[in-house]
Order: sequence, then structure tokens, then C-alpha cells
Amino acid sequence: MEKKYLFSPGPTPIPSEVLLAMARPIIHHRDPAYEELFAQVREDLKWLFQTKNDVLLFASSGTGPMDGAVSNLLSKGDKVLVISGGKFGERWAEICEAYSVKVKNIEVTWGKAVDPNVIANELEKDPSFKAVFVQASETSTGVAHPIKELCDIVKRYDNTIIVVDAISALGVMDLPMDKWGIDVMVSGSQKAFMLPPGLAMIGLSDKAWKFVEKSDLPKYYFDFKKELNNEKKNQNAFTPAISLVVGLKESLSMMKKEGLENLFARHAKLAKATREAAKALGLELLAPDSPSNALTAIKAPDGIDGAKLKKNLEAHYGIIAAGGQAHLKGKIIRIAHIGYFGPLDIIMAISALEMELKRMGYPVELGKGVKIAEEILLEGE
Repeated sequence: MEKKYLFSPGPTPIPSEVLLAMARPIIHHRDPAYEELFAQVREDLKWLFQTKNDVLLFASSGTGPMDGAVSNLLSKGDKVLVISGGKFGERWAEICEAYSVKVKNIEVTWGKAVDPNVIANELEKDPSFKAVFVQASETSTGVAHPIKELCDIVKRYDNTIIVVDAISALGVMDLPMDKWGIDVMVSGSQKAFMLPPGLAMIGLSDKAWKFVEKSDLPKYYFDFKKELNNEKKNQNAFTPAISLVVGLKESLSMMKKEGLENLFARHAKLAKATREAAKALGLELLAPDSPSNALTAIKAPDGIDGAKLKKNLEAHYGIIAAGGQAHLKGKIIRIAHIGYFGPLDIIMAISALEMELKRMGYPVELGKGVKIAEEILLEGE
């Protein structure tokens, strides 16, 4: 028998409660039953985004509302700052360039977080930049960027907004949209929402909605004004992913039952256990100074091929982790702890990592990483 265990940072494991909810007979999206369902989902999304404003919901991957954030908020020839410290930071730049928006890339070493002072200096020298694009959690490197500090800088400028990709961050770390002044925040269903891929969400501040009114870029499916007008009637502009919305209601209910404070604390503890266990094995973290609590990126030790390590973890133990992207391919392994994960999941992943490293010839002391992880997971119990 071969059993698989999903430790990728998306898609992530799905609770049985959510799977069973999605298995119910489908309802019609123009029926009152859907409107009742969607009304609850809308309120729960506000709760998770920590905003008073509506959160728009689209049937798409997270890249959909990333695209929409550019086309709905900017105009041709606008200048923007893009924090480029990973594969998904690069995606912001690619989307902007596709819409003829002028991009100034703020290059950050992969594995490092941006220095907020760099953004402060850029805006001080040239306050005509319309937006700052950033990842809250750069999934390709396991880095958490300093969102609050960046918001504090951007909010000084009436004609500049901050746009945050929180696809692997929302539901993992505290990102109070209204309190911090996050103007635009994007997320996706296949991460902390504990759902299959196919739904994406975006919240906009009052300041951001003023940008929407001025935008002259082409838009059709991701038309935020059209979608908002429909959602205020508990409908969607186009056919929604109905079964996924049913599952979203269930997953949000589970998150609300756990509570925001406990949700963030659980992810923080799982992340700490993973990081410290890796270090106890003599392994080096890619992002030791500003790690994301969504996933841990671990450098492959000398003499070990990271791509082969990833492949062997699945072949020998059923552990499906993620590898490196671009120039990090074969050099790191990424272990997720986002969404439907608990203490024993981390113990299993670390144990498999220890055994496979030993199998591949790396001098590891079996149980050393597991011991550290167990001690951390017992803290406060």
C-alpha cells in the first residue's frame, strides 16, 4: 500500500468536513439558497481579512485577482514599485508590464526580506509611483516581508497604494487589513483556506476603490466594480465555482471556531518546530532572518541533490514536499505547515527527512530533529 502525505505550500490538505460539504448535491447559483450561502461567506471573508469592506470572490487561481489588481487600479503609463525577491514577486512585474505599466523592480536577494527604508527612500525621491507591490509570504523562498512597516510608509502618500499578495499568508499570519492600512490584499483557496484550487479573493480599501474609479486599463472578467455590484446582492457577476463556495463556507466556519489568535499561534508553533528541527540536523534555512510561518525552505546540504531528496521523500515515504524554483531548483526543499496541519504532521515530515537524508549518505543523527520538534510542540501544553 502506498499512502501520500501532502506537504506542499499549495494545494494543501483538505479536511473531511470540507470534502463532505462539497460532495452535497449542487445548488443553482441564481437560487435563494446560494444567496443565503454567499451572504454568510461574504461576512466570514470580512472577518478573516479583518476589514469592513466587501471581499470580492472569483472562480480562478490567485493569479486572477493579481491580474485584476493591476487592470482595475492603474492606468497606462503609471509607474509602480515591485518588490522582487522571488518567483511571485517577479509575477507582479510581469503582470504590470503586460498592461503597459512602468515597473521599477526593487531587487531583493532570494531568502531575504525587503528593507522598508529602501521603499521609503524611493517614494521620497519620487512620490509619483502609484503602487507598491509585495508578497506577504513569498512562497518560492519562505520569506515574510514586513507588511506593517511598508504600510506605514505608503499611507503617507495619498496617491500611492500598497498591493499585497497574501495568497500563502492569509489565515497564517496576522494581516489586519483596515488596522494596518493594507489597500489591496489577494488570497487563494488552496492554501490556508483548506480547499482545492479554484477560488480567489481580493479585498480593497476605500483608498483603493478611488483608484478603481480612475483606471483606464481594459478589464472584463476581473471587473471589480461589476463584481461588487453583484456581490452586494449576494450574487456573482459570472457563474461561480458553486461547490467550492460551499466548501469555503465550511472552512471559514472551522477557522472562526478556532479563532484568529489561535489560528496564528498554531501556525507559528508548527513553523518554529519545523525550522528548529531542521537546524538541529545541521541544515541551513534559506530565510533564517524573516521566515514565513506558511512554509519552511531548507537548503540541501553539500553533496545532496535537493531535487532527488524531494523525489525520494515521496518515493520512500509518501511525503510530497516542494522543491526550488528558478536558480534554486535542486538546491532547496520546501515543507509546508499551512492550513490543515497539526503537531503530528510536523513530526512525520521531520522523521521522514531524517531517514531520507541518512539513506542518501548525509551524517544525520536519527531522532535529533524530531526531539527538538517535540519539545517545541509541547511548549505551553
